Amino acid sequence: MKNVGVLGLGTYVPDKVFTNFDFEKILDTSDEWITEMTGIKERRFAEDDMETSDMAVLAAERALADSGVDKEDIDLVIVATSTGDHRFPAVANIVQDRLGLRNVPSMDQLAACTGFIYSMVTASQFIQAGTYKNVLVVGVDKLSKITDFTDRSTAVLFGDGAGAAVMGEVEAGFGIKSFELGSKGSGGPHLYDDKEDGRLRMNGREVFKFAVRQMGESSVNVTEKAGFTNEDIDMLVPHQANIRIMDAARERMNMPRERMSCTIDKFGNTSAASIPLSINHELKSGKIKSGDNLVLVGFGGGLTWGAICLTWGKNKEETHD
Repeated sequence: MKNVGVLGLGTYVPDKVFTNFDFEKILDTSDEWITEMTGIKERRFAEDDMETSDMAVLAAERALADSGVDKEDIDLVIVATSTGDHRFPAVANIVQDRLGLRNVPSMDQLAACTGFIYSMVTASQFIQAGTYKNVLVVGVDKLSKITDFTDRSTAVLFGDGAGAAVMGEVEAGFGIKSFELGSKGSGGPHLYDDKEDGRLRMNGREVFKFAVRQMGESSVNVTEKAGFTNEDIDMLVPHQANIRIMDAARERMNMPRERMSCTIDKFGNTSAASIPLSINHELKSGKIKSGDNLVLVGFGGGLTWGAICLTWGKNKEETHD
C-alpha cells in the first residue's frame, strides 16, 4: 500500500488584526475574560472585497511552490470550507480555474472545522487507490461574514484564514499511519449556520461537552491504531477552537503543553484553516521537523470529528535530529 503524506504546505492570513481590546469597544466584554475563557488574544479579518476563494488561491499557490510539484501534475482539488463565495460554484471550482488546472476534477467538502482532516483522508484514499497521484487540499474559511458581531458568546471566537497541502506518495516510514472520522447528526442544532439570517449559532455548553470528550478519545484512538504510545507523539495539533478544549485533549494524551501546538492566541478559531495554519507556524518555529510523529485532531458543526496520526516529511534525506 502506498504511503501518503504532505508534499508541500502553504498558508495565508489577512493583514487586518482585530484584538480583544477592539471587541471591548463594541461589546460588553473584556480582554481578560476572552483570554481566560478561550485563549484568544487576536484574530485576522479579511476585507469585505476578499472572498474565501481569494484566500484559498493564495494558500494553494504557496503549497504548490513548497511541494515542488508542477501545477500541471495536480489531479484533483478538494476545498474544505463552510463559507463558500456562492452556494455554487464550489470554491474548488474557482481555485481550479484561477490556478489554470484545466479539466481537473474539483469539489468542496463541508465538515465545518473538521473539514481539513476529512479532505486529507479523502485525498489519501484516492492516492492509495491509484486513481490520482497528486491532490491539492485546501482548508479555508471567511468566518467574519457569518459571525453575529452582536453576540458576545460567539463573536470573539472566530477569524479568517487559509491553509493548503499538496498530498502525494512519500517514502516508507512517512505519511499517514492511521485516521478516524465520525459524525453525530443529532448534534447539528448545537452548532449551525442559521438559514434565516445566515449567521453562525452555537450552544456553547453542549459543544464544549462534546468536544472535550471527542477530541481526547480520537487522539488516543489514532495513536493506538498507528501502533504508537503517547511518548511516540512529538506534537499534538488540535483544531484551535478553545484553549480549554485543546488542553483537555492534551491531558487525555498525557502530554505536556510544550508538545501541543497553540496558535489560537494569534488567529482565533479559523475553522477548516486552523490545523494547517498551526502546522505551518510550528514548522517555521522549528518545533516540527521531518520524521516527527504528529496527531491532528478536530471537531466541528454537524457535529463532526476526525483525527489523523502521521509521520511528517517526504523522505529520509530531510530527516534530522
